[in-house]
Amino acid sequence: MMNSSVIQGILIPFFGTVLGSACVFFMKGQMSDRLNRALTGFASGIMVSASFFSLLKPSLEQTAAAGGLAAFMPAVSGFLVGMLFLLLLDNIIPHIHLDNTQEGPQSRLKKTTMMMLAVTLHNLPEGMAVGIVYAGWMYGNEQISMAGALSLALGIALQNFPEGAIISMPLRAEGMPKMKTFLCGVLSGIVEPIGAILVILAAGVFVPMLPFLLAFAAGAMFYVVVEELIPDMSSGEHSNIGTICFAVGFALMMALDVGLG
Repeated sequence: MMNSSVIQGILIPFFGTVLGSACVFFMKGQMSDRLNRALTGFASGIMVSASFFSLLKPSLEQTAAAGGLAAFMPAVSGFLVGMLFLLLLDNIIPHIHLDNTQEGPQSRLKKTTMMMLAVTLHNLPEGMAVGIVYAGWMYGNEQISMAGALSLALGIALQNFPEGAIISMPLRAEGMPKMKTFLCGVLSGIVEPIGAILVILAAGVFVPMLPFLLAFAAGAMFYVVVEELIPDMSSGEHSNIGTICFAVGFALMMALDVGLG
């Protein structure tokens, strides 16, 4: 049975998306390339740090005592399967990089809409990751604390803030009403609490597979960073700002995990 702390925890990442989407009410015009790269770099750093400290590290710690292949195979196989899962997902919903410099309004709007759909589907593993960690805590796993689960939820919320802005701001720049663009951004994040709740409800099935599932979520998140976010933060001009913000995001998430975990 989920208590109020768990419910609040799984909703934290969604609130990050809501706040990011709300940027359309305060920012005018189209998001600059420099700001877009800064936000994308920050989100990338958060995701990489969260994947390692909150997912891969606990996965390896839980199987370390087994020795031999059993000490690392659940983490290795889970990570690779998570990457493969997102690769297959990209064959269904192709990755879209928002380079709008030489395209007409209809083409740009179509690309932004596709990006929103892709981000929505990519948010599902993040929600599942939060659900897996909270399920592990609820079932008394020694490697997972309530503070550690909270740090992952906060980290993904921080990553979702720029993601919400990156989705809603281009839609607004193409002439879509503010409220509608805000709702589009919010809807892209709604799959996260849904995914988390589904995992927790099926915790009795998932908890025995926790080391594999933690690594699976990490692999899925790594795929999004390498395939979607890093190319966007590094291409064209102003690439240095993306690298700097990546470092800031990574360090911030690391501090959250160590400080709260």
